[in-house]
Amino acid sequence: MVAFAKEDNILHHKEVGVMSDPTARLRQRVIYRGRVQGIGFRYTTASIAKRYPVVGYVKNLPDGSVELVADAGGHVLEQFLGDILREFADYVRQYDVQIVPSDETLEAFEIRR
Repeated sequence: MVAFAKEDNILHHKEVGVMSDPTARLRQRVIYRGRVQGIGFRYTTASIAKRYPVVGYVKNLPDGSVELVADAGGHVLEQFLGDILREFADYVRQYDVQIVPSDETLEAFEIRR
């Protein structure tokens, strides 16, 4: 199921699933759009990631958006992504969230180029 919402002038849609265990690990891919390149988005996101037990990566995409893939417990992931949105509320105009398979081993949080 996909949910659409507009909060604080940010348009987003998110895959909504039912998690029976909110501490179970979950991997999400988020695409941020707006003025998200050239403002320190990747470096600040990596800094925020240090506060949480999260692994994954953040990278710029050729179309001017930023891709984030993060893997953590459900509540941790929610808090981490919320911190990113609060930090960049004036820059993010849209974000799309997808639950993705854990087919790549991620051991740390990194900035990819």
